[in-house]
Amino acid sequence: MLTKIDAKLRPVESGAPDEGTPVSVKIRERVKAARQRYNANDNIAQFIEPGELEALLDEVEEKMKGVLDSLVIDVENDHNTGATARRVAKMYVNEVFRGRYVPAPSLTEFPNAERLNELMIVGPITIRSACSHHFCPIIGKLWIGVMPNEHTNVIGLSKYARLAEWVMGRPQIQEEAVVQLADLIQEKTQPDGLALVVEAEHFCMQWRGVKEMDSKMINSVMRGAFLKDASLRREFLSLLPRKG
Repeated sequence: MLTKIDAKLRPVESGAPDEGTPVSVKIRERVKAARQRYNANDNIAQFIEPGELEALLDEVEEKMKGVLDSLVIDVENDHNTGATARRVAKMYVNEVFRGRYVPAPSLTEFPNAERLNELMIVGPITIRSACSHHFCPIIGKLWIGVMPNEHTNVIGLSKYARLAEWVMGRPQIQEEAVVQLADLIQEKTQPDGLALVVEAEHFCMQWRGVKEMDSKMINSVMRGAFLKDASLRREFLSLLPRKG
């Protein structure tokens, strides 16, 4: 026996009218038809048509009203939560999870005309994300080391921050997010070596669970020259500001 929710989530039959079909179902069916993944940390912008993001926001708002209702919160009479469902929907769709729903930021790339081949470090870049386990904030700092070659594409310093914001603007776990960002920067710049270090606080540890306020997670990704050359790796790590 199908529940109301099951009925809403059934695939849209080919050629059937889609009036009244939730926009999330339409987007999901396009993703599935393309045999693509739509995990929490995936970008699905290519499957969203013009105008659908606003419709998705409206849908999330309605679903959020149901969550508040199930939490036994009187949104009709509580002046503090009357518009909370809309605020949360806008926060998720337009802000903290925006990296799922919009294309990658455009980058202006320049050839390495001067054939620079010295270590370059960008950071600290502030990163903001949310853990995909509890949707609690992850806030931290990112450092990027680049060892260019004569074929490396040079991008503006601010573009590293924009790429980081796009990747981190999804429900993530830190280990996977750093790898995703490294893959993206590697693809865009094609350096001889790439190194990323992230140090972040996880509110799923501070706000709930063990409630440990001082713990941070630090992880790194080393590619190319940074992986093969121990002295270059040490130089990069030694130039990062000391923690604490």
